[in-house]
Amino acid sequence: MAIIIACILIVILASIWTVKRRYQAARQLPLPPGPPGRWLFGNMMPKSHAPFQFARWTEQYGPVFSLKQGHMIFVIIGRHQAAVDIMEKEGANVADRPRSIAAQETLTDGFGLLLEGTGERLRRLHRVLHAGLQPKVAESYEPIQTRHAKNLVLDILNDPKNHQGHAMRYSASVVMSFTYGKITPTSYADPEVVAVNKTLARFSQAIQPGAYLVETYPILRFVPGYLSQLKAWHKEEHALYNRQLDGVRRQMREGTTRPSFARFIVEHQKQYQLEDKDLAYVAGTMFAAGSETTAFAITIIMMAATTHTDAQARVQEELDDVVGRTRLPTFADQEMLPQVTAFMLESLRWRPVSIGGFAHRATKDIIWNNYLIPAGATVIGNHWAIANDPEVFPEPHKFNPQRWIDDAGRVRSDLRFFTFGFGRRVCPGQYVANRSVFITTALMLWAFRLSENPAAKIDTLAFSDTPNIRAAPFEICFAKRVDENVIRELCAPDN
Repeated sequence: MAIIIACILIVILASIWTVKRRYQAARQLPLPPGPPGRWLFGNMMPKSHAPFQFARWTEQYGPVFSLKQGHMIFVIIGRHQAAVDIMEKEGANVADRPRSIAAQETLTDGFGLLLEGTGERLRRLHRVLHAGLQPKVAESYEPIQTRHAKNLVLDILNDPKNHQGHAMRYSASVVMSFTYGKITPTSYADPEVVAVNKTLARFSQAIQPGAYLVETYPILRFVPGYLSQLKAWHKEEHALYNRQLDGVRRQMREGTTRPSFARFIVEHQKQYQLEDKDLAYVAGTMFAAGSETTAFAITIIMMAATTHTDAQARVQEELDDVVGRTRLPTFADQEMLPQVTAFMLESLRWRPVSIGGFAHRATKDIIWNNYLIPAGATVIGNHWAIANDPEVFPEPHKFNPQRWIDDAGRVRSDLRFFTFGFGRRVCPGQYVANRSVFITTALMLWAFRLSENPAAKIDTLAFSDTPNIRAAPFEICFAKRVDENVIRELCAPDN
């Protein structure tokens, strides 16, 4: 017996020694290279449009580079394979988020989903989101998406100058419908939509690097009045989300509620161990995030079609062959419309909606190519640089949907871009969002030929300096490909 115990102790001690040696060896490895910093203060973060500067540093320092600010270490990933190696294969070790005192702890009182750290609460929220947004459930939203995609076509037909506003209304209507089961807003100026988008603008402001010194000097959170504006905004935000959810609860009591995500989470609150405030925030943030990103994606599709008419024509040739001009394209046509899907994929690679990606946090040391990404480092997958990786996307600045098509004419299964984020933090709404972008792309390019006004050329890099990019206003000339009466008849609400 003593011999067995001695052997077990030897094995345990040997294991501890091995782990310690590996840890010491890892700690002796250098950080990924990066731009030189100033003594004591480290690197200066770009003051504006950071993803573009990060892309330039990727060209200079390599696929993974590092920055230092005081005790903080930032690791930026700018190439596709490095993103796979670190953000995907090491996904469990970079699923956490850096601490956010302004946006997460103060503005959302710790109830925001995007910046929630790893732990039991995140697991509960992911379970309920998966249940409400998984592919089979997402299919059930297709009639809503089709109805509003038809409205989008009619909106463009009636008021082509306001195409960006129409994309925003489409997205807000769809997300409001499946989130709260509402008879959807007829305008993007609907008071509820305006209120939700105001909260989103405030969040975008709070999450901007350098917006609040409290992130660098946490002791500032104890300074009286310093975060008072964020606390006031939180009260408004919470009241808004509560009103939306209370409306669903009232309809449930009256027996008039429609199927919706909010109804689902209220009915399953105990099953998923959600607090009342969790319910309000998980539904509210779903609307806020889904509405904005989908609208921006549709706008990018329109911009891409307008500035790349040859690629647009190839999609329209396919639509004519498969669908014709006497009926509308539907979700049932998707497998036979690979050019539509390829056009979508290339558009969102060409101009990624979440252009810089959101920050992750390493929870253990990661070794990549003999460089150390230490536990506690902030890790960012820079979508803009990854989208322009010439090894994976040859001639990356060229808009080329055919890169997504294989020799058999099908959409490639071996090529991907991280449109919806990385690893365990991938956007749970991706299946719903992809369907919205598909059906709006198919219907718009079926109905219209888009072109530039020669006197008002589009700047395809004119975007807001925000985590999710909003295109500056631009002009499109919409020419009807199908007889206007046919468009109106097929897109009529009762058709």
